[in-house]
Amino acid sequence: MADNGIGARLTRKEDDRYLRGRGNFVADIKLAGMKEVAFVRSWVAHATIGAIQKPPGAAGSVFVAGDLKGVKPIRTTSKLTGYKISDYPILALGEVRFAGEPVAMCVADTRAEAEDIAREVSIDYQDLGVVSDMLEGLKPGAPLLHEHWGDNVVLETFIDAGALDAIAAQAPIVIEREFRMNRQATVPMEGKGLVAFWDSRMDQLTVYSSTQVPSLVRTGLAECLGLEQRRIRVIAPDVGGGFGFKGVLHPEEVAVGWLAMQIGRPVRWIEDRYEHLRAGANAREHHYKITAYADNRGKLLGLNADITIDAGAYSSYPFTSCLEATMAAGNLPGPYTVRAYRAHTRTVATNKPPLVPYRGVARPGVCFAMELTIDAIAHAVGREPYEVRLDNLVGPAAMPYTSVTNKYFDGGDYPESLRRAAHLIDVPAVRERQRRGEPDGRLVGVGFATFTEQTAHGTTVFATWGMSVVPGYEQATVRLAPDGGLEIRVGVQSHGQGLETTLAQIANEVLGIDPARVSVIHGDTSLAPYSTGTYASRSIVMAGGAVARACRVLAERMRKIAAHLFRCRIDEVSVREGKLWGPYATIDFAEAGRVWYLNPEELPPDVDVGGLEATAGYRPEQDSGAFSYSTHAAIVAIDPELGAVEILDYAIVEDCGTMVNPMIVEGQIYGGAAQGIGTALYEEIPFDVSGQPLAVTFADYLLPTAVEVPRIRLEHMQTPSPLTEFGLKGIGESGAIAPPAAITNAINDALRPLGAEVCETPATPRRILAAIQRARSIRQTGTSP
Repeated sequence: MADNGIGARLTRKEDDRYLRGRGNFVADIKLAGMKEVAFVRSWVAHATIGAIQKPPGAAGSVFVAGDLKGVKPIRTTSKLTGYKISDYPILALGEVRFAGEPVAMCVADTRAEAEDIAREVSIDYQDLGVVSDMLEGLKPGAPLLHEHWGDNVVLETFIDAGALDAIAAQAPIVIEREFRMNRQATVPMEGKGLVAFWDSRMDQLTVYSSTQVPSLVRTGLAECLGLEQRRIRVIAPDVGGGFGFKGVLHPEEVAVGWLAMQIGRPVRWIEDRYEHLRAGANAREHHYKITAYADNRGKLLGLNADITIDAGAYSSYPFTSCLEATMAAGNLPGPYTVRAYRAHTRTVATNKPPLVPYRGVARPGVCFAMELTIDAIAHAVGREPYEVRLDNLVGPAAMPYTSVTNKYFDGGDYPESLRRAAHLIDVPAVRERQRRGEPDGRLVGVGFATFTEQTAHGTTVFATWGMSVVPGYEQATVRLAPDGGLEIRVGVQSHGQGLETTLAQIANEVLGIDPARVSVIHGDTSLAPYSTGTYASRSIVMAGGAVARACRVLAERMRKIAAHLFRCRIDEVSVREGKLWGPYATIDFAEAGRVWYLNPEELPPDVDVGGLEATAGYRPEQDSGAFSYSTHAAIVAIDPELGAVEILDYAIVEDCGTMVNPMIVEGQIYGGAAQGIGTALYEEIPFDVSGQPLAVTFADYLLPTAVEVPRIRLEHMQTPSPLTEFGLKGIGESGAIAPPAAITNAINDALRPLGAEVCETPATPRRILAAIQRARSIRQTGTSP
């Protein structure tokens, strides 16, 4: 591998502008005559809308649903049997279904003036019954979010694999647990935002949007606004984090796009943090009832799972609110050998903001449920939890392995990742420390979590999930400039993944060109190929494969030109080190560019008329996904009087196949782990019985800071995937998946002498103290309070 190619620790090219304050985000865009928008959002969770009174003199400044003539709601369809459609209105029409839903749009010269107008809008609400909890929403007589459904179940699914009943009848160890992962917000550093204007010269609606999926936003806008897609251009400028929240079409994008066409002026909306926490509290709310069957050594024999997902009020385009449950059911068995598995999932509509994908998409929840179950089995049979894991993990000799849910594990050594993590964390030393006790009276515990991450899954998988939008061949265009520089155009969008660097490294791997001479153009539907975007840890595998193939086509075209100049056979010309090498001489790429662009009289008569620009598509021949995997290990200390948790040590061993840039991989994992720590210990938006979110500022919604995130020790393993170019696997979501499970297992290990157990995230001091009190009550009275 080249010094600047795959495997090189290059600093990220994009960081130069970010660190110098030269990034160009939506909030940096200022256009002549631009207006600002503020939304009036519902203060109630479920109500019919009566009269809406606009303030005096606000004509042309306040718009409601009735003003949006010809605009269609966001409709998200699925091919799965039983899926119920919920049209998501751009502005609430007749009824509001969650607190924070946009009801009116106000426009003025400044955001402050728009907010002043919004405060003067008066809306008459007639309250309806509220579903503030998914389990309550399943009960007979619960209020209905969508009357024509007849219930609140968006979709119900079943998996039944293997002879579970026979196993259940004979298994000596039966473990039953209920787990809950509570709702949180995604909290990217930059919130949602967009600028829209009508480009009269191009006869186009141009939208600058902070999005991960420019092409999908264009498709969605076209459907809602009734425009041909050629008449919409979506540009994602620099994007300050997305994490899935920016991977869907938001109603505000449609509303602002419509407004720009109506008033003939550029219009901007920037989501503030209060809006995000109130209307964007939309991720990770799961409930699990698990029954696990094992033998006397802790060997897992079968699993029975009842999974409930809180979908919020509507489905988000294009992934639907059912993606979470579909992935939860398929991924719950994780990296373990399980003979029989039964899963029943229900996606339930509630009066909360719509569920959107968030880094890991269901896998943090299933990892939490599965890994806490493994620990419970281990303690039931009196063995070390990591030893029981070792006995249950799929071994390297079994690879490739098809799981009980037909997941195709393409390779790796899962047990070795666990062994290395156990060595890093030094389990015997922890046990000795527990025996000695802590001088300050705190309780110490150790916990593990091992998981697989299905990355870069393609057409086959998404079609099986019933998606209306299914990714296909990812395309890339490469163009040699006359001076020998290289342009790469891709439809994926980089918002922290470092793709401007790693795609340049892949070009270097094929062509030998200096990455400093490579420009990566992305995030613009008029300049880049169509793509479903950046999500599902897919971009480096899919776009990287496409870039490699396009570079090979370009290399062949340059070789033909060089062979003509060298007066030799084409098979005597090679491409390496950014040059074309012949039997007796070399030329650089700029010479090939000069001949093609400036002196075509020197071209061979049989030159490829495609020139020095090539587009190629890539999809792995088997597109079931490349499976990364990892083990996380945590040591915590708990104050049993206060319930406070300190992470004393944290170790990760991961395998994402061939690493294009190890430094970027490490940054992705560290960042993901910080988010996972937030899920484990801090982040939650609870709702009261009236459907009001109770954590809508950072005073109540807690995020981990540098103080709470420990120094994380990280080791890499590399098992190249046999399915992908260069053996690449995705890694973007991995770090966020395991921390809730590993940390909570460590908490429960520390609490075990007290007989206490926490089965819910986040493990706040209040929940830890409640668990201790329950255990104390059971010891004293034999019953739980």
